[in-house]
Order: sequence, then structure tokens, then C-alpha cells
Amino acid sequence: MLDHLYINAAYIVAAAFFIFGLKLLGKPATARKGNLFSAVGMLIAIIATLLSNQILDWNWILLGVAIGIVIGVAASRLIAMTAMPEMVAVFNGLGGGASLLVGWVALFGTVNLFVAITVVLSILIGGMTFSGSAIAWGKLSETITSRALVFSGQRFVNSAILIALITCAVMFVLEPAHNSPYLYAVIGLACLLGIMAVIPIGGADMPVVISLLNSYSGLAACAAGFAINNVILIVAGSLVGAAGFILTNVMCKAMNRSLPNVLFSGFGAAKAATEVDGEVHPISAEDATLILEAASSVAFVPGYGMAVAQAQHVLCELGELLESNGTEVSYAIHPVAGRMPGHMNVLLAEANVSYDQLIEMDDINPRLDSIDVAVVIGANDVVNPASRTDENSPIYGMPIINVDQAKTVFVLKRTMASGFAGIDNPLFFGSNTRMLFGDAKTSISSMISEFKT
Repeated sequence: MLDHLYINAAYIVAAAFFIFGLKLLGKPATARKGNLFSAVGMLIAIIATLLSNQILDWNWILLGVAIGIVIGVAASRLIAMTAMPEMVAVFNGLGGGASLLVGWVALFGTVNLFVAITVVLSILIGGMTFSGSAIAWGKLSETITSRALVFSGQRFVNSAILIALITCAVMFVLEPAHNSPYLYAVIGLACLLGIMAVIPIGGADMPVVISLLNSYSGLAACAAGFAINNVILIVAGSLVGAAGFILTNVMCKAMNRSLPNVLFSGFGAAKAATEVDGEVHPISAEDATLILEAASSVAFVPGYGMAVAQAQHVLCELGELLESNGTEVSYAIHPVAGRMPGHMNVLLAEANVSYDQLIEMDDINPRLDSIDVAVVIGANDVVNPASRTDENSPIYGMPIINVDQAKTVFVLKRTMASGFAGIDNPLFFGSNTRMLFGDAKTSISSMISEFKT
């Protein structure tokens, strides 16, 4: 058994690794090192905890470690990059559920007023995170509809749930016990509130929801740390909670929306975006290649369709061919492209695209009118000009990558289907837009073949 002093010293070292790792995660070039530093910090914290005198039964611990290793290895090997958003939602939910259980277990020890308050907070936030993440997973995987689900009187129902939850929480704090009926009521109501909080949020807002639920999982862990008096859990939970809130704020600014608007806009009457009529101008891979060969500047704009097609590697190859031809190549990244924060950055980094070529929305937009060709690969809502022109559109006011201002626009899509927000895109009918239909990976591979001949 480790002495309490050594355990706390190990926790301090682990916390330092967490903070330094988080700092490195702030830049794409150092993100992998940041992840490694954070993992080492967590390993130190786990080993110190397992060697402390608070551990009762090693058999259950070793079983849990074995199960976790199997699940972790299987997840890293089998889950495709397209399913990363769903997996993040699952991880958020598991974090919330774990905090709920840790808070519950704390009730089997000595319970004073402070412990009772922290327990109810960990259970409340953890329950909301668990159920809310389950709904987010369903929307992201399209197991349930991705559109906002609203019904008459939804505000009053949610208000009633919240009032009942607060009442039960107060009653539990006054008489805390691990088998209290008020405890069961808090758990049930917290899970119900998590469901009701996420179902009225549409698919276009899922990146914000993912980062917010990530923050909730951190806050739940922090509360659980106070409940069991574990320093490293408090520190780690605080870091995750703060980072999640900062990222949520960044996501909201990228969409020109406030957080209350994202969370509660589904309660009002849904707007119907104006239907778009016009003529589509298709193009073949051969003709697209000829235009790209003559271009002096090309900007690629990736979206979720690129992830579905797993086209990031062939896109990188095409970019390298264009560069060898003297073309200036860049990759325009919208903060909420894809279905989780940083989705496109992760995919392009996997394909070894240079970090220097990844250009953020605010930096690329002033240059787009001088770009010869903007190539949109599976993006939809983040390049939709309706956000600037259609006040009835649910994405009106959201900053987009203004690809319609480029001299020529190629849009790589399978069909004319709408994006995750479920609205038409006037870009597809623009006079300077050419639609290259088909699987993005196949289309880009065809252009590569034409380029090499």
C-alpha cells in the first residue's frame, strides 16, 4: 500500500501531465504528443489509486481492466472514422454514467451535508449526460431522426421535470441514504431531463451538443471527486468541464448562435427554408481534371461526405499532384464541418495533409474571390449561401465558407439530397457551380487517373 503522501504526490504529477497534455492538444502539430502526455498522466493516476489502501477487491478491478482493454482495442481497430462522432457521444455518456455510479457508491460511507450535495450533483449531471449522450448517439448514427423533435407544451413539460428534480434533490440532501426513494427519483428525473434536453436539438447543432455533453461529463466527474474526496478526479473533471465549455463557446461563435438559442430554439415554431429551383450543371471527372490542371489556386472544402467515402487519402494525393503542377493548394476548414468538433482536422491529419495547408474559415473567406477552383467534398450546410440570404432558413446568420464567391466551384456529391440540417442548398444551382455526382473517393480517384495520363 502506498502512503497517503506518495499518492497525493503521484496525483500532482498526473495533474501536471493532464495540463501539459491539454496545452499540446491546442495545436494540430502537437496534438498527438498532447494525447500521449494525457494518457501517461491517467496511467499514473490509475496506478496510484489501485495501490492505495482504499481498494478492496483486486479480482473485480482486474476483471474491469481486462474488459476495458478488450473494448478499447476493439474500438480503436474496428470503428471507422465516420463513426467517430457517435463514439465520442458514447464516451461522454459512459463518463456521465460512471460519475453517477461513483456518487451513488459514496453513499455507503460516511455522509455529511457536503457529501450529500456533491453526490446529488454527480448523479444529476451524470444522469443527464448519460441519457442525453444516448440521444445524441441516436441522432448522429441516424438510428433516430436527426431533425428537432418538438411538441406542444414542451417548455412546460421540461419545466415541470426540472422543478420535480430540484425538489427531490433537496429532499434527498435533507435525508441522504443509498436506498432513499428520493435518490431513485433524482436518477430517473435526471435521465429523463437529459433526453428531453437533446431531442429538440436538430442535427446541424450536434457538434455543439457533443462538446457540451463532454463538458457535462467533466463536471459530473468533478462532483464525484468531491463526493469521494479524490483529488485527481476533481482536477481531471475540472479540466474536461472547462475545456468543454470553451469549445462549446467556440462552436457557438462559429455558428453565430448563442448557447441558449442552440438548446432551446427547437421549442419554437420550426422555420421552413425557401425551396430552391434552378438548373444543375453536371460535370465529368475528365472535364473537372482539365479545369484543375489550368488552375493556379485550388481550395478543397471537406465535409461529412468525405468521411463517409473515406476520401481523405486520395484527396491528399490529388492535392500533391496539383502542387507538383504549380498550383497553390489549401484546405478550408469550417469549425463545425462534420459531426463533431475537429472532425475534418482529424481525417486530414490521418492522411498526412500538412498542417500549414489547413486554413480556418475566417482566414480563407477573404481570399475566396481570388481562388480559381473551390472543390467541395461532401460539405453542405457549412457552404450554404442561404445562411446569408434566406431569413426563413434555420441556418440563417451562421457563418459559412463562401465558396460561391470562387471563380469556379466543384461540388462532389452522390445525389442532390439535402445536408444534415435538412434544407436545400442554392450553391448547387449557381452559374459557376459544377456538380460531380458519385462516390467522392471514386470521383477523386478518377481525376487522379486522368491527371497522370
